[in-house]
Amino acid sequence: MNKITELFKIKYPIIQGGMIWNSGYKLASAVSNAGGLGLIGAGSMYPEVLREHIQKCKKATSKPFGVNVPMLYPNIEEIMKIIVDEGVKIVFTSAGNPKTWTSYLKENGITVVHVVSSSVFALKAQDAGVDAVVAEGFEAGGHNGREETTTLTLIPMVKEKIKIPLIAAGGIATGRGMLAVMVLGADGVQVGSRFAASVESSAHENFKETIVNVKEGDTQLTLKELAPVRLIKNKFYQDVQHLYEQCATKEDLIGLLGRARAKRGMFEGDLNEGELEIGQVAGLIHEIKPVSVIVEEMMSDFETGIREVMNFDF
Repeated sequence: MNKITELFKIKYPIIQGGMIWNSGYKLASAVSNAGGLGLIGAGSMYPEVLREHIQKCKKATSKPFGVNVPMLYPNIEEIMKIIVDEGVKIVFTSAGNPKTWTSYLKENGITVVHVVSSSVFALKAQDAGVDAVVAEGFEAGGHNGREETTTLTLIPMVKEKIKIPLIAAGGIATGRGMLAVMVLGADGVQVGSRFAASVESSAHENFKETIVNVKEGDTQLTLKELAPVRLIKNKFYQDVQHLYEQCATKEDLIGLLGRARAKRGMFEGDLNEGELEIGQVAGLIHEIKPVSVIVEEMMSDFETGIREVMNFDF
């Protein structure tokens, strides 16, 4: 056991990212059943839909699972009440001040983890009383830090500052990637893109097929004026770049973005006009696989990597 498997009472220190439009109860329960920690992504769910997914997840697994809550979303009070009422024991918070909800959650017996993009925010999360932090490098898909600090440099910097358990995220889809960040000081990993391209992911099949066809350089961090997000370079992304070339204002970008772009792309499968969020590591993902196989392959690759490192001849 290590700090993360002990904290969450799981077999492997692998946490599934609570990705919007990908992370329903089927994915969360599958990851938990495979020995990791599954997370339901509340960010793309109305409160009552979240309640339904929590209840279905409890029926689909007897293992620990949690809920990921981006705190900038509306209905946050209702979402937190549902989490408490339904007896969820683990909550990952992101996109907001950890002080806002940590005390409330901990008073209700919930283990709290906050997602950060810098050592400064990691310290603030620790001071707020969270049980662990996820430090997410700029390689990650979806929304991440403006600083563009890579996972390779972020993890040891955060490790140097905090005393609580550290989970690495951003660019991790293999067991060797997991080994690399753990050597740098992480106690576990959070994996998003690899699980987005799983059988159990709630994403549209069009999006899953696009993920496995992504090559090196096919994603880019953009829309920093609104909320930095890593996107596949589809037509919508090109439209954003065209606006930038015209010296777009923040209002221009908001007008183009409109509403429900992420749902349109990842959940409904519109590969042209939708927002397609995925990490740089998608270039290493070549096949849609069941979660059980993904976790098994990661752990096998992790163990092979350890043996190879131990056999280095210096």
